[in-house]
Amino acid sequence: VQLQAFGGGLVQAGGSLRLSCAASGRTFSSNTVGWFRQAPGKEREFVAAINRIGMRTYYADSVKGRFTISRDNAQVYLQMNSLQPEDTAVYYCAAGPMGPYYVPNYAYWGQGTLVTVSS
Repeated sequence: VQLQAFGGGLVQAGGSLRLSCAASGRTFSSNTVGWFRQAPGKEREFVAAINRIGMRTYYADSVKGRFTISRDNAQVYLQMNSLQPEDTAVYYCAAGPMGPYYVPNYAYWGQGTLVTVSS
């Protein structure tokens, strides 16, 4: 299973970005898919997840109301609005049969995409 996250970049505070995660095979239909992020010097933290059926979503308190996770047959997306400098991190997509909040529950990880929010 290969995951690839893309769509990161530099954005000003208050701006928006949409991240995408692509995967090989039937990864998304068989797994919960999550987005995590890791800022310099900090541990990787949960951001959002969507279950394999796509009927249930989960969010970290810090992003509720600003970020939206969604999926179609090919990709999983993370729409990020009202971005703040504290959202600056490398964002990873991950997939696994369990979930949704904990890093060890995810068996497959993408390489990460950098999001930088300037003040």
